[in-house]
Amino acid sequence: MLSDPIGDMLTRIRNAIMVNKKEVVIEPVSKFKMAILDVMKREGYIDGYRLEGEGVKKRLIVHLRYYKGKPVIQYIERVSKPGRRVYVGVDEIPKVFNGLGIAILSTSKGVLSDREAKKLRVGGELVCKVF
Repeated sequence: MLSDPIGDMLTRIRNAIMVNKKEVVIEPVSKFKMAILDVMKREGYIDGYRLEGEGVKKRLIVHLRYYKGKPVIQYIERVSKPGRRVYVGVDEIPKVFNGLGIAILSTSKGVLSDREAKKLRVGGELVCKVF
């Protein structure tokens, strides 16, 4: 049993990027993981993902994005962890790498990037930072 499935997903992505893999398998599947991947796709950090399998054997295949042979994701970090949740108000949402990266938040309006959360004027749990 995993104590931090989101942290595990981010670590799998980080490890796959370090060895220049085109795709990575994420198990087990959850709606929250898919929502985080949707934000990363909207912001251009991954090419997309697909769901494979049925029932309990479902898994996500994440297609990583590269530009001129270099991974688009240079840095990915889990902020809010099961042992220490980090919540931010709309005015406290951090700029990641001076606005070049994104912060992903879980808000009352769903899982959003920092730009989307500021536009909707909502704060929430700071899940991770991506650059």
